[in-house]
Amino acid sequence: MRFLPHSIRECRHFLPWVFALLLFATPPAAFASAYNAHPKLVVVIVIDQFRGDYLERYRDQFGEGGFRLLLDHGANFTDCNYDYANTRTAPGHATLFTGAYSNGHGIAANEWWDPQKKRMVTSVEDDATKLVGLTEDKTGASPHNLLADTLGDELKLATQGQALVFTVSLKDRAAVLPGGFAADAAYWIEPKSGAWITSTYYRSDLPKWAQDFNSSNHAAKYWDRDWKNNNGDVLRSTAHRKSNSKDGSDAGFYEVIGSTPFANQYELEFAKQLVVFENVGAGHATDLLAISLSPNDILGHQVGPDSPEMAAMALSLDRDLADFFNFLGHQIGLANVWIALSADHGVSALPDAAKKLRIPAANLGAGKREAQLNARLTAKFSPTHPASYINLDFPDAWLDPDTFAAAHVKEHDAETAVGEAMKQAGLLRDYFTKSQLAEGAVPDTAFGKKFLNSYSPEGSWYVLGVPDPYTVGSSAGTDHASPYTYDTHVPLAFYGLPFRPGTYRTHAEPVDMAATLASLLGINAPTHAVGRVLTEALAPPHHAEPETGSAAAGSNSERPPQ
Repeated sequence: MRFLPHSIRECRHFLPWVFALLLFATPPAAFASAYNAHPKLVVVIVIDQFRGDYLERYRDQFGEGGFRLLLDHGANFTDCNYDYANTRTAPGHATLFTGAYSNGHGIAANEWWDPQKKRMVTSVEDDATKLVGLTEDKTGASPHNLLADTLGDELKLATQGQALVFTVSLKDRAAVLPGGFAADAAYWIEPKSGAWITSTYYRSDLPKWAQDFNSSNHAAKYWDRDWKNNNGDVLRSTAHRKSNSKDGSDAGFYEVIGSTPFANQYELEFAKQLVVFENVGAGHATDLLAISLSPNDILGHQVGPDSPEMAAMALSLDRDLADFFNFLGHQIGLANVWIALSADHGVSALPDAAKKLRIPAANLGAGKREAQLNARLTAKFSPTHPASYINLDFPDAWLDPDTFAAAHVKEHDAETAVGEAMKQAGLLRDYFTKSQLAEGAVPDTAFGKKFLNSYSPEGSWYVLGVPDPYTVGSSAGTDHASPYTYDTHVPLAFYGLPFRPGTYRTHAEPVDMAATLASLLGINAPTHAVGRVLTEALAPPHHAEPETGSAAAGSNSERPPQ
């Protein structure tokens, strides 16, 4: 007998229970498949410079529907650490989506020395491409430096291109690397204007909806505003001002607005438009949307992880994510969406804050130290010919092979000399050279493994330094790029039908995200993936009830193929 509610009031009480039954009683393992759009969409949220302890630190202050959607209704891994030393933005994003470390995907840093161009180049710049969405003719970006494919690439391959893959970030590297080679588009902003742009690697012009978004000047509404905390105190202003650069130009969108929650809202506003106009989550295969939220990193470098501004940023982002997840619920239905949350790296405490607690710490002022190191190397190798032997990106150094070759110094000797010079200058407690890592000549320790995982054959000669804890290269503020837990510890949380809600304290790594999602979608893991499937957080698989009686003995009734 069917139950029918007798009034609208009864219906209102009845329907939520029906929805809950439909949402949670569905046997996830029986239906999840990228090939038939179950789920319709996978959304990966990467928060740039979001330490693993933040979710617990602010948990009691989060509202409903944002971070708590994953914390209360999803699977949250509290002991998730990168197992490498080069905790920077480009390697972190590449690691999350390839399921490999730098020794697999090849991205060792945000930038490195290019011996052919005789200058530092970024991890994604590509002379074979141009930027799209600007009137100026500027070099574009692509994933051409990746040595491994990504989750999105495997999703594209598995569905013969039917799946849509899009990525969004303020930063080019944080948009390009997550999408891999086959992404339909990666979007990031032009720093001055805040206009959304892409590269000819993906398409020859911006789609009309993105052109309309830019021409409507959505960025303008975030200028000349006060950012206030929950108590109404003004934390920052986005009033127009001069840049911090030496040329005296006006500061642009990235510099002024990028360090405020308004930039998160701007990113998510663009992402909503992308979902609507590209029909994301509406096809015959599972789609993938990766959003890297950059403002946390821009602010964090300035004020550190323990400041009132960082707390306010986290709480504001919580509300913005709640709004975005609510949008996905209305647009696609949260029962049709899986969400993953992580970060590309953490960050050190402000050295001044650590020193107040009698913890050794320092701001080194690496700009001046680079000149001192080059002077040391000149005195050693070419005392009558001053030369620039290295570019210092603390705690790492990128060597110019041509300069060393002119002094008749080979790679192994050059890298060792640079590492020793950095130690003698008090910058490092130890170091690993590219030559050393290429040979696997490191101690058989957990620490040695971190540096082996940081190796890449790309770029020039280099030295990866081991800094003292809470020692950063900047002269003020703070930084990341160390092998210590404050930089390696990041969130890893999942929401969706296949995941068993709970807090999991088993060890996990960011490389596990791609492996887990690929397994659940029924596709191959990325080519160089080394992560494990996080089976402890998965709902039990659905099994059909065993047949009994004549059916089990073999009747004439039709049965589905086994």
